[in-house]
This record gives sequence, structure tokens and C-alpha cells, in this order.
Amino acid sequence: MFHLIPRRLHRVALKVAHRLRHHWRKFSGITAEGVTIIASNPQGEILLVRHSYGPQGWYFPGGGVGRKETPEHAALREMREETGCLVTDLKLVGILNEEISGAPHRAHIFSTFVDAAPEPDGREIVEARFFAIRLLPEAMSALTRRRLELWQSWVN
Repeated sequence: MFHLIPRRLHRVALKVAHRLRHHWRKFSGITAEGVTIIASNPQGEILLVRHSYGPQGWYFPGGGVGRKETPEHAALREMREETGCLVTDLKLVGILNEEISGAPHRAHIFSTFVDAAPEPDGREIVEARFFAIRLLPEAMSALTRRRLELWQSWVN
């Protein structure tokens, strides 16, 4: 259904929704659950994405866990939606309890392997690329760096 909305209009709607969600989290204080997927390729590079909304920078693919959805299912769905990549072998790296937008957040961090080129949807995700770990972009949030550190300690 969302594919019927022009991409530019969809990106504007995502920016508005992001701001509203930020304020709702702060107001409600409800603990949200989300997933982050750290995907590596055969060259040992990791996949990062840039969103069309929110703070500019590079992030791992991921998103919220639906009401009747397991974190594993949410991770599979988010990878498919954001990058077009289908994955089957997810491994739970850990769970981080943190604060996002002034409200508690539980992040399920997964690791997987991708042997395909990502294809961003052009709506939510405007760019998706693999980076060598030693050549990661500077523009990564503190939360993204924390997830990377958790993954690196899990891998080693």
C-alpha cells in the first residue's frame, strides 16, 4: 500500500511521524522494544544505512517490534523492508536496556550474514552500504557505536 504514495511525500510523512514518535515516547514513558541487525558480507564488511528522517548519519538496519511479533520476526522484516536482503540465520548478540527520546527502550541486537547487495527502498532508507570495520564513517550515533562494541565483543 505504501508503495502507492510518491517517494517524496512518503519521506515527508516519515519526518513528521519521527518527530511525533519522539514526543509520544517522552510523554508516555512506555518501554518500547526494537531490533538492530548487524549484517556482515563475505569480505567481513558491515552494513550501514542512512534514513530519510531523523538525525543524519549512518545506522544499522532495524526498527520496532510489533505487538504480536517476536524480535526475530521483526529483525527479518526490517532487513527485508530496509535493504531488500533476505536473511535466514539470525543470532542474538545481546539485549541493551537504554533510553531513547527520554523513555526506556529494549534493543535486541542480532548478527547475520548477507551475500547480496542491499537495495534501499528510497523512502525510509536513502542509502545502504557495506563498510570495512577500519573505515567506518564518522557520522554514527552513540547508540550505533554501542551496538557495534557489543557485536565486536561477541564476535571476538
